[in-house]
Amino acid sequence: MFTRKPTSRFFCFTLILVLLLSFLITIKASDPTPNANDEEDLESLEELIALDEEEERQEQQEGSHSVRSSEAEVLTKAQRIVLELNNDNTKRAIDGNEFVLILGYAPWCARSAELMPQFAEAATSLKELGSPLLMAKLDADRHTKAASTLGIKGFPTLLLFVNGTSQAYTGGLSAEEIVIWARKKTGVPLIRISSVAEADEFLKKYHTFVIGLFEKIEGPDYDEFVKAAISDNEIQFIETSNIDVATVLFPDIKDTKHFLGIVKSEPERYTPYEGTFKMDKILQFLDYNKLPLVTKLTELNSARVYSSPVQLQVIVFAEVDEFKNLLEPLQEVARKFKSKMMFLYVDITDENLAKPFLTLFGLEEAKNTVVTAFDNKISSKFLLQSDLTPINIEEFCTRLLDGTLSPYFKSQPIPDNQEASIQIIVGKTFDDLVLSSPKNVLLEVHTPWCISCETTSKHVEKLAKHFKGLDNLVFARIDASTNEHPKLQVDEYPTLFLYPANDKANPIKLSTKSGLKELAASINKHLKAKDHVKKDEL
Repeated sequence: MFTRKPTSRFFCFTLILVLLLSFLITIKASDPTPNANDEEDLESLEELIALDEEEERQEQQEGSHSVRSSEAEVLTKAQRIVLELNNDNTKRAIDGNEFVLILGYAPWCARSAELMPQFAEAATSLKELGSPLLMAKLDADRHTKAASTLGIKGFPTLLLFVNGTSQAYTGGLSAEEIVIWARKKTGVPLIRISSVAEADEFLKKYHTFVIGLFEKIEGPDYDEFVKAAISDNEIQFIETSNIDVATVLFPDIKDTKHFLGIVKSEPERYTPYEGTFKMDKILQFLDYNKLPLVTKLTELNSARVYSSPVQLQVIVFAEVDEFKNLLEPLQEVARKFKSKMMFLYVDITDENLAKPFLTLFGLEEAKNTVVTAFDNKISSKFLLQSDLTPINIEEFCTRLLDGTLSPYFKSQPIPDNQEASIQIIVGKTFDDLVLSSPKNVLLEVHTPWCISCETTSKHVEKLAKHFKGLDNLVFARIDASTNEHPKLQVDEYPTLFLYPANDKANPIKLSTKSGLKELAASINKHLKAKDHVKKDEL
C-alpha cells in the first residue's frame, strides 16, 4: 500500500491555501464598495507616479549630459589635432612644414572663443581628407614674443605659412569655409566627382558649392572654370563629365554637355549661370549669388557680407521668434530683387551687431522689428516708417532700387524754444530755423563726447549775451550725434557756422580756437554791423 510522505501532504495543503487566498483576494478586488484604505492606496499610487516621473527626468538629464559629454569629447579630440604653439616651438613648426595655418587668439576674446571650435572642426575634416596642412594655435596674449614675430596684433588672427612665407587669411570663418579655403591654398582648388555614390556623400558634407559639367575635362571654357576656382576663396568648386552625377548635384540641368551653376542650402537652392565662360564673369556671378536670399548677419560672416559688391542692402532687425514669422514673406520679396540688393537679418537683442546700426537711426533702444536700408554708392540710409507688411516692404525696396526713396535723417523731438537765448535746433527744424530764417544764424555744432565742446559752448553763451541787442542775429546749437540734415556736413567738433541772412547756401566757418574778443570781432566783420553792437567789454 502506498503511503504519502509528510512533504507531499504539506505541499497539497499549501497549494489549497494559496488557491483559497487568491479567490478571496479576487472577490475583494471586485467589490465596488469603498473602504478606509482607498485613500491610502491613492496616495501610494501618486507617490509611485511621482517617483517614476523623477526617474524619467533623471534619465533625460543623464541622456542630455551624455550628449553634451559626447560633443565635448569630439571637440576635445579635434582640439588635440591642433598644435599648441608657444615662444619656443613656433619657428620650428613653421620651418618644419610646407603648409601651416595659425590661429592667433586671446583667451578673453569673445570672437576667438567663437572661432576656436570652428577651427578645431576644420582641422579634423582636413586630417580626414589627408591634407598636408598643419593646423596650429597660439595664445598671442601669453606668448607675446612669438606673436610679435608673426605680426599678430589683433584677435583673432589667421595666417597661412607656405614654405615659411606668411599670407593673410581671406576666407570665411565657419569650419566648412576654413576647409575650402585651406584646400584651395594647398593645391586642391576643386573636387572631381565621378560617381553618383560620391555625389551623394558630397551632399552630406557641403551646403554651398559650384558645379561645372564638361563633356571633356579640357578646353578654354574648362580652363576659365579652373581659374575661377583658384581665384575664389570661399566656395567649393565641383567638376564632372558625368551627367548622372551632375543631375544629383543640380537636378534641373538644361545643357547636358556644358553647364555651370551654384547650389545653396535655402529655398532658392539652384541658380544656373547663363554667361560666357570667362573667369571674371564667373566670379561676378558668384559674388551676386553666393549669399542666401536672406542672410543672418553674424560675427563670423560679417567680413563676407561687407565685401559683397551688392551696393543696396535691406536690413531687418527683429527678435528671433518675430523673424520666424517674417522670413517666408521676406524671402518672397527678396526673390524679386535677386542680384540687385542684399537682404540681411540681425537679431535685435544682439547688442554687438544691432546697436551700431540702430544708433545710426537714433533707434538704439528699439525693441520691436525695424526695417532699414543702405545705399553704399551714395552713403545714404533709409527707414521703413509705414506698417510692416510684405506690400510695404516690397514698395520700400522698389523705391530704393529706382532712387525715389527719401533718405532718412535722424532727429530728436522738436523742443520748446520760447524764451531761450540760444535756440536748440534738431534735424526736423533745421530747414525752418536755420536755412529759411530771415535772420543771421550763428550755429554751434557739438556732440556729447566732444572734449573741446564745453569750452566753445561757454563762449557761445557769452556771445549770445553780448549780442543780445542785435535783432538780426540768432544764436543756436545742434547735437550732431542725434540730429542730421543733408546740408549739415561736419567732420570735426565743435564747429561754428555763421549763416548770413542773404546767403544761407554758403555758411561761414568760424574758428573755435579763437578767444571771445576774436570771435566777436569776426561776427561783427561778417555782419557789417559794428555800429549796432553794444560796446560792452567781454
